[in-house]
Amino acid sequence: MDRALDPRVTAMQGDSENNGIGPATGAEDTRPVDLPLAADDLWERADLAASAGPATPPEAPLEMPEQDFRARPPRGPDAGWPSPGTIAARLIAFGGAGLIAWIGWTQMVAAFGTQITFLQSVLLVLFVLTFTWVGLSFCSMLAGFLAPRLVTPTGPNDARIAVIMPVYNEDASVTAGLLAALARDLYRVGLGERAEIFVLSDSRKPEAVLSEMVAISRLRDISPVSVWYRRRRDNKGRKAGNVADFVRRWGGRYEQMVVLDADSIVGAATIKALSARMHADPAIGLIQTMPMLVGGQTIFARLTQFAGRIYGPAIARGVAAWSGNSGNFWGHNAIIRVDAFAQCCGLPDLPGKAPFGGAILSHDFVEAALLRRAGWKVRLDHDLRQSFEGSPPTLLDMAVRERRWAQGNLQHARLIFSRGFAWISRVHFVIGMLGFLMSPLWLAMILVGLTLSANVLLSRPDYFPQTYQLFPNWPTFDPVRMLWLFVAAMAFLLLPKFIATFRAWLRPLAADSGGKVRVLASALFEIVLSALIAPVQMLIQTRQIYEIFSGRDSGWEAQVRAGQMPPWGVVLRRHALHVVLGLGTLIVLAVLAPWQLVWLSPILAGLILSPMTSRWSASPVFGRWARRQGLLVTPEERSPPEILTAANALSFRIAATLPGNGSGLARLGHDPALRARVAALLPQEQQVPVAARLDAISAEAKIAHAHNQAEALDYLSTAEKLALTENRHLIEAFAKLGR
Repeated sequence: MDRALDPRVTAMQGDSENNGIGPATGAEDTRPVDLPLAADDLWERADLAASAGPATPPEAPLEMPEQDFRARPPRGPDAGWPSPGTIAARLIAFGGAGLIAWIGWTQMVAAFGTQITFLQSVLLVLFVLTFTWVGLSFCSMLAGFLAPRLVTPTGPNDARIAVIMPVYNEDASVTAGLLAALARDLYRVGLGERAEIFVLSDSRKPEAVLSEMVAISRLRDISPVSVWYRRRRDNKGRKAGNVADFVRRWGGRYEQMVVLDADSIVGAATIKALSARMHADPAIGLIQTMPMLVGGQTIFARLTQFAGRIYGPAIARGVAAWSGNSGNFWGHNAIIRVDAFAQCCGLPDLPGKAPFGGAILSHDFVEAALLRRAGWKVRLDHDLRQSFEGSPPTLLDMAVRERRWAQGNLQHARLIFSRGFAWISRVHFVIGMLGFLMSPLWLAMILVGLTLSANVLLSRPDYFPQTYQLFPNWPTFDPVRMLWLFVAAMAFLLLPKFIATFRAWLRPLAADSGGKVRVLASALFEIVLSALIAPVQMLIQTRQIYEIFSGRDSGWEAQVRAGQMPPWGVVLRRHALHVVLGLGTLIVLAVLAPWQLVWLSPILAGLILSPMTSRWSASPVFGRWARRQGLLVTPEERSPPEILTAANALSFRIAATLPGNGSGLARLGHDPALRARVAALLPQEQQVPVAARLDAISAEAKIAHAHNQAEALDYLSTAEKLALTENRHLIEAFAKLGR
């Protein structure tokens, strides 16, 4: 199954053949300079003096009204008509896909003959849909040859920038390390005076919250730029609500905001280029970069990382070419004009229950469409470098992540016909939905094809269906034509990969990835392993679609950033149905239609071997083996960008200062320095309704009746422990109990 046009996969794919901002972006030299604020003696600073100053800046409210999808959109700038290049790219991408659909339809009809049965009609429709999908991927890549060349203006720019990172029960040392490295980078390129970092926490686990606060406190110690921290007590709206709360409270303080994910980073030179491009064009509302996957250790992560790095550039250029000023947003590694976002992107809850009602999960697509319908430009700038994010470590972890994406994308069916959306925005919605719906469509096509074969093998043909019929009705089937259609479909799937590999040969990308031979070997290795994984993903996503239509909500759990190899019991249990289906189909076909095993063998092999593929692809040992053999290597591995190297080092140092896992609350009671750090990041006490203070009230009563701190922690529920971490009075009362 082809996932090249899946925006969630595409969002993880990167461009460029060097690690820095090239001359086309107009960015200046970003070589490191001495930073006194990052010196080692800062780590020896007296704990009680840490994190001086308030946790948040003075509020600068900005109105952000909820949008009515049936009402007239707010009036924004006039983005103008698409450029001739954009129109031509759309003709190539969508006109080419339409032509491929027509060819597939006519050739399939010719293969079936004039008397088409019901099952053949169903197969015809399913084939045309899937054939068009892989054709659209190919045509979109061809459209990339018309992608515009982008430059960065060099004029004055005093726009204030907020770099925001929403977090939810994340590894505190990793997020703080990334932001510490970015803070140093911002200082180097001269953005220290007008850029600030804002950590927006929605964390709900007490130990995670405590580690998060200590890590941010350490970050504030060593950062040469301002770092602010706010944790919400009400998680309304999930991530979209988290960002909206920031805009409503502090949006008036900034003109632009760069949105990061908890495992992503954008280099300061790229942020400077993004800011300059947005400042130079008052009609730009959002610029999305193409993040490159980094840090993969397992075979699965390295596979995804390599595919994004080698194939991603052509895909990114294609999407950028036909999107024009109606691009999309993938939720992170993008710059947004704050007042435009506030004007257009207040998201209401959808009526009804989850999974199709409630909070909008894939809010990023909707926010891009809302900006565009108000007249703001939304661009994908494929040329910018130094945009990175982490990779899902295992197939099972990826399945958990895709479950939420699938639900969010299917929610868009309720919004696709909203008033005022640009038709390209609707196309982004459709592509996002089809990226997951294609799995059940592929499965249905395979099952219908097998049913047709069984019908031919097990039924007796009737050549004289009418009484007194003089001539028989001979069945018509053209196997040669069907074979060529199959070859064409495989070509549409594989040609983009080989073209992208050849493109890498013509640029420094191949040399930076180990040489032409190793890049080709890696591409072949990726194709084989992806072919084994694809049938399993098809069944997993089909089940996810079934669960969504059955009314099962995905929930909201923290993403797995660093997985581990699952034990045999887990993979056998998770993939048992896949193995049974593969073996059962193999036995039936071996008896009834052995010739069909030729084209079904990759699918059956993927299903039968799924436990081994799932487990071994999650192995860091095999990942290191591939690295030693020069397979699936990317330039960022051979020559790590300085910001990533610094982030790893700083994460390690910050981790060493955090409370031990599970012992943070106990330390809070007897460590004055820890209490000082936590208190420094708590907001000023405010009048809160009693209903919102019930956990704090019950926690206070339990602490008052406990004889010591250990007994108090045994009494407290998870919600009450969380209240303890966010209330100075409770912290002091807890400390007075003694150990």
